[in-house]
Amino acid sequence: MKPLFKKLFLLLLVVLLVGSCTSKTGEGDAATSTAKDEAIREYNIDIQKAQAKNRFPCDTISLQEYILSNYEGGTYLVRFDKTYTFNIPKPAVIYFRDGNSNYILAVIAKSKPGERNIEAKNITGYESSFINLDSTKLGTAFFFLTLFECKESKFERIWESEVPIHGGFNRMSIKTWAPKNIKYVEMNYEDGIISGHRNYNFFLVDGWRKPPHLLETYVGIVHKRTLAMVNNDKFPDYYEYRFIEDSLRIRVRDSIPFYWSEKRQLYITDKNPRWFRKY
Repeated sequence: MKPLFKKLFLLLLVVLLVGSCTSKTGEGDAATSTAKDEAIREYNIDIQKAQAKNRFPCDTISLQEYILSNYEGGTYLVRFDKTYTFNIPKPAVIYFRDGNSNYILAVIAKSKPGERNIEAKNITGYESSFINLDSTKLGTAFFFLTLFECKESKFERIWESEVPIHGGFNRMSIKTWAPKNIKYVEMNYEDGIISGHRNYNFFLVDGWRKPPHLLETYVGIVHKRTLAMVNNDKFPDYYEYRFIEDSLRIRVRDSIPFYWSEKRQLYITDKNPRWFRKY
């Protein structure tokens, strides 16, 4: 039996077994759902392998296999949001070289234990940004920005940093913070709740191999936080804006500078000692 047909046979077998199993308590639901999901993913990976024309070490097909084999069930490689109405979203992966190292940046989503497994289509784009109001029905997604190194055609995980949001992923890009010439990874999320977007910016203040420093910026109708340099250290800072709004107009009231305190490991401001932010 050819490998592809063998995979298809196993997939159909799993589906039949799941369909025939019933549980009054629901304790077996998660296990059967994960088994079915993994069988489908293995089958889809085999299809991709059969159709791929240009493979290379540590490519996205290999990365999907690595995640399936080395992470807990319900963990997925995220895809970018659709650029156009009918295009197929690409995996949220960036390949780049720094010095003698070949790196892979990837956005990985993990399902919350005890809840149903997430579906990749439910965590990207504008509509999925409302999942933050009640994510339990569709499962809760925990996003992680992860850096891998490709060594001898194998993945080595250098670090992973959690993104404090559950849905609305749009895109990812590598940028440079000009004042200190520091690289950072900007992760852009749609946010329908504030009628705008949020950027989770991971700054490589100590180079690529050390865990990054997180700073959040955002723009909405009455929400705004912009990147800044307040105290001239190696850590980025920001201005947080206050607004005045009534039935006629919305206008900026003032802006408050926040800067990073290495001692407290928090963003603080001289405006009020009781005001602080984690990122």
